[in-house]
Amino acid sequence: MPKLLVIPGDGIGTEVTSVSMDLLNIVGEKSGTKFEIEEGLFGGSSIDAHGVPLTDEVREKALNSDAVLLGAVGGPKWENLEHSLKPESGLLTLRKELDAFANLRPAIVYPALVDASTLKKEIVEGVDIMVVRELTGGIYFGQPRGIETVDGQQKGLNTLHYTSSEIERVARVAFQIAEKRNKQLTSIDKSNVLESMVLWRDTVTELHQKEFSHIELEHLYVDNAAMQLIRRPKTFDVMLAGNMFGDIISDEAAQLTGSLGMLPSASVGNKGAIYEPVHGSAPDIAGQDIANPIASVLSLSMMLKYSFNMDTEADKIEQAVKNTLDKGLRTADIYQEGTKKVGCSEIGSEICSEYKNL
Repeated sequence: MPKLLVIPGDGIGTEVTSVSMDLLNIVGEKSGTKFEIEEGLFGGSSIDAHGVPLTDEVREKALNSDAVLLGAVGGPKWENLEHSLKPESGLLTLRKELDAFANLRPAIVYPALVDASTLKKEIVEGVDIMVVRELTGGIYFGQPRGIETVDGQQKGLNTLHYTSSEIERVARVAFQIAEKRNKQLTSIDKSNVLESMVLWRDTVTELHQKEFSHIELEHLYVDNAAMQLIRRPKTFDVMLAGNMFGDIISDEAAQLTGSLGMLPSASVGNKGAIYEPVHGSAPDIAGQDIANPIASVLSLSMMLKYSFNMDTEADKIEQAVKNTLDKGLRTADIYQEGTKKVGCSEIGSEICSEYKNL
């Protein structure tokens, strides 16, 4: 029985997660799958109730679950707290506890939304990219780090390092995803100037030769990759990068689609996985039924595919979203003249209805 921890979080997180749970109930009924579901407070809501963003109880629930479905965390209300008590620190802790080392960020330009992109239609039409970002190593976690005084002036220091095992495990995830897509992988580095990236390229190449020689492998320096992603986005399928480069490239890929409200993500690892929308908690529109739940719905689809091996159901969710958009229904963030502006609950109900009919 698939075991799931649902964490609505803060702001619009509760609204978009509610849509996903309605859909999951329908998925369960149609597929004959019974999901074991628990819920927990997280982020700002946990701070308000318990004084910390992640309680020991919720941490244990996450570790004992097959997957975590997260809404959104944070907001201005908690910005002035010390770093360890901020909602976002709870998310970093949860990722570390689950050893979620690979971040999966799809960027898909749906036909009905192609005009929402800031790039020309002929450039972005048909774009379907998966960015795989290493999430628990690299310059964001390397030691030594900090700000110190040297010779009378301040010096900032961050350390970029990777081990071959860290590189190999995230590269294997990327190759395995490429196997299920178009058998094409682009690995991004800066091996012309950084020794750590020489190791990155060598390790990815060696793994390719040993286990995945049937996958087409391309290596690009990160600066060139950033340029080519704008110039020829349709030629990319799976893109692999370290923590910092992946952080930048995934956001660049996201902008191709025109709206963060459409983008899901997954953070997968050895002890579990976290599925969450890319968008934030948007407290300014919380409770108004105008949020876009599609990123949460697509995060649910990723969960079914990557944690529960329910590919058929995941594909049906993606088709239900596409059908709903083709009907012209739009939340405020993706509204265009000639379409119908609806709220979070209404577009969620339509997606559920479309799923039932597939």
